[in-house]
Amino acid sequence: MNTNDSDKQNSHLDLTDSDVKEVFTLYKDHEEVPYISPKRNLKEWLDLVNIGSESLVPKRNMMRFKEGILPGHLILLWRIQFGTFTTSSGYPKYFEYNYGINAEQALKEVIEKGYADQLSAMDSLPYLNAAQLKAVLKQFGLKGYSQLNKEGLMELAQAELTEDQISSYFTIRGYKITPAGTEILANYPEVVDRHPKKKY
Repeated sequence: MNTNDSDKQNSHLDLTDSDVKEVFTLYKDHEEVPYISPKRNLKEWLDLVNIGSESLVPKRNMMRFKEGILPGHLILLWRIQFGTFTTSSGYPKYFEYNYGINAEQALKEVIEKGYADQLSAMDSLPYLNAAQLKAVLKQFGLKGYSQLNKEGLMELAQAELTEDQISSYFTIRGYKITPAGTEILANYPEVVDRHPKKKY
């Protein structure tokens, strides 16, 4: 059984469970076993693998770079760099099934490593629509915003309100890639080059 680095992503698994043992055996030649979500129906997945309807995570995607991250972390950074990734964004299935990572955990890791940052409430105003911005401004009794467009509403909020004032009025926050994140993406271009592309 391949238990290399199982504590990093799969510490929640019962290594005595027969289905878990079978999964680990399938990945015995990988450097580490891909992330297995607690929500995954292992019996069903194993059956699909056996008939060829599901594929294993490629070996190359489970090889950590010298920085301690996996190719899936780089795909997450690539996704963040478009400027549309927020706390309300979903995580595509491919993070688990193609890249073998726990995307939520990976997000925390890239932030801890300084490759990405979570934006402040003020910097996350662009992710609100005009109606949401007006609702925030209304809470503070500001006047003259009813005819403003989204850009004008954001400018008014930035001019009249503080981070502390607005931070509790909406929960969505954006993410941005840092220079260190941009650099590590540039160091391993082959990962993104292999990834199917679409506009974000």
